[in-house]
Amino acid sequence: MTTELSLRRRVLLAAAVTVVLLGGAVAYVIVAGHRGDAPAAAATAVDASPGPRVLFRSTAASGYGRVATVAEGAESGPRTLSALDCVRVYAAAGRGICLRPDGPLATYQLAVLDASLAVQETYPVVGVPNRARVSPSGNVLAWTVFVTGDSYNGGKFSTRAGMIDFATGETVDSLELFTVIGAAKAVDINFWGVTFLDDQHFYATMSTAGKRYLVAGDVAAQTVRTLAENVECPSLSPDRTRIAFKEAIGGNPAKGWRLSVLDLASMRRTPLAETRSVDDQAAWYGNDTIMYGLRRGTRESDVWAVPADGSGSARLLIPDAESPAALGN
Repeated sequence: MTTELSLRRRVLLAAAVTVVLLGGAVAYVIVAGHRGDAPAAAATAVDASPGPRVLFRSTAASGYGRVATVAEGAESGPRTLSALDCVRVYAAAGRGICLRPDGPLATYQLAVLDASLAVQETYPVVGVPNRARVSPSGNVLAWTVFVTGDSYNGGKFSTRAGMIDFATGETVDSLELFTVIGAAKAVDINFWGVTFLDDQHFYATMSTAGKRYLVAGDVAAQTVRTLAENVECPSLSPDRTRIAFKEAIGGNPAKGWRLSVLDLASMRRTPLAETRSVDDQAAWYGNDTIMYGLRRGTRESDVWAVPADGSGSARLLIPDAESPAALGN
C-alpha cells in the first residue's frame, strides 16, 4: 500500500464499477436507508463512548433510521435518540462508523463519528452498505458494500470490503488485492464481513470458486489464510476465542442459514437456539450472548439475543432496532 494518496482519494479509488441496485438483499438496504413518514422523536445527545449501553439503528416509526442507545439491563426501555441517520452503524473505543445515503441518487458515504456521534469526516463508498465494523482500539474502520458490474459474475451481486486506519493513515481499498493462502484464488473472489482481532489482524468471509471460507487476515503482510469452509458473516467474541457466524444449511445457501458459534481453538461448531435466518451483522453482547437483527416486514426489525453456548432460546432484546453494538464490550 502506498501512503502518498489522501484517504479521500484512495476511498474514491476503492472500486471502479458501475453500481446497479437490484435484488432482494439490496432492495432491503435501499428501503432501510430512507426515513419513514412518521415524525421523528426529539433528538438528544447520544453517548457512544465505552460504557454499559447498546448502540443501534432505530426502526421505530418515530425516529426511523436514527442512531440510538439503550442502557444495559433495560434494553426494552427508554432509548436515547440522536439526530444521525444511518443504514449501518457501529462503534468501539469512542469512534463510530455510519454508512448512509449521500444525496438523492442512491449513492452512499462512510461517515466517521466521534463519541457524541458528531461527523468528523466523510468518504464516498461505491456500492450499497451491508456491514460496518470498528476495531477494538477505535483506530480502524471496515465496511462491506454490495456492487454489480463485475465481468465475471453475469450481473449478479458481488461485494467489496475495505478498511481505513486512522492511526497510520493507511487504507485497504479492497481485500481482493490480498494474497490468498490455503485455497485457489478464482476470478470470482469476494470478501465481506470483517471482524477485528486488532488493528493489523482480522477475520472475514471469502467466497471463491463457489465455496465460502472463514479467513484470517494480516494487513501488514497483505494476506488472508483460509481457516474453515461454510462460515459467513463472522463476529469475534470480546475474549477473542470464538466467532459467531451464519452457516449455510447443508452447505447450500438456497436452504437458508443457521446462526452458530465456532471455537477457534478446537474449530468445533455449535448451532445456536435461533433457527431463523438473521441479519448479517450479528454482534456479541459480552462473552455469553449473541445479538442480531431480525426482520419483520419490509422496514421493521427487532434486535434479538440468544445464548452463545447453544442452550436456552432466543429472546427479544431491543424492539424496533437493528445493527447493534455493545459499547461495554
